[in-house]
Amino acid sequence: MIIHLPIDIDMTRAENLAAEANALCVRKHDKLVLITHSSVQTLPECLKDVAQEWWTMPTDMQLCSRAYEPTTHRIQIADTYIGGDGRNQLMIAGPCAIESREQIELSCQMLKQQGIRVLRAGCYKPRTSPYTFRGLGEDGLKILAEMREKYGLLVATEMRDATHADKVVEYADIVQVGAKSMYDHGLLTAAGQSGKPVILKRGFGSTLQELVNCADFILSCGNDQVILCERGIRTFENNTRFTLDLCGVAWLKEHCNLPIILDPSHAMGYAYGVGNLARACTAMGIDGLLIETHPNPSVAKSDAPQQLDHHQFAAMYSSLRPIANAIGKTLI
Repeated sequence: MIIHLPIDIDMTRAENLAAEANALCVRKHDKLVLITHSSVQTLPECLKDVAQEWWTMPTDMQLCSRAYEPTTHRIQIADTYIGGDGRNQLMIAGPCAIESREQIELSCQMLKQQGIRVLRAGCYKPRTSPYTFRGLGEDGLKILAEMREKYGLLVATEMRDATHADKVVEYADIVQVGAKSMYDHGLLTAAGQSGKPVILKRGFGSTLQELVNCADFILSCGNDQVILCERGIRTFENNTRFTLDLCGVAWLKEHCNLPIILDPSHAMGYAYGVGNLARACTAMGIDGLLIETHPNPSVAKSDAPQQLDHHQFAAMYSSLRPIANAIGKTLI
């Protein structure tokens, strides 16, 4: 259940009421909100004299449910936005990982030529094997900050674990919680307290309900700037890296009030299929794409098979524009 209290109520009293009702107390812009477990279906007695309005919810998808707020959250990205009226589709692109200053500089130059606003690159990589490249760490973050100043790009990068969450929040413009970290409540809390846009990737073994519950963890910290990312789930198929769940995306668009972006690079696992998936995603009217592209994928230190080279990326990106235009979207 979600309950709105008067905004001018004494905060100490609000917190005491929340404790009595076994609820969280969250300040959302011009609202003071209490949230109980979804099993609560009648207004607690202690709130009957102060509650302004309330919603009973069938599941713990509460703050991100269209049953509560029917309009998609509008999230500011530099001088533009995604979500809201749904007119824009954001491109976030760059290499899987920052490997060197030269590599990331070439990537930034290409993105600027294409008119893209957001650079993605990992500094802390959650690798399957401990013997593979795991990123440049804070040195990588510092290089990304230099590139932001030089090229005017926003930086999106991942928090792998709590040991460096504060560093990522310090340097990043957009914080990413990766698929392997989706259930990490420490990271979800850090992301929620960051005050910055957060990309929450769906775990490859996670249900849609689990994804939106994790989104509510971030929202319940008072941060409304959450972007969901579908990046493929594990199925019985082994000819592709994962299976991109477009049915799940359709469900999220219908029931969830958060912007949704898709990552066809990780879903496909091979560069040859990324363009087709990106075009299909665009035709669905999604809010953005997350694409891996590298100056020379053959020497990439991680995810080499799925990264587009810069010529492939430019061709793919230009092919999205007529599709976006046909459904009333603007690529940003």
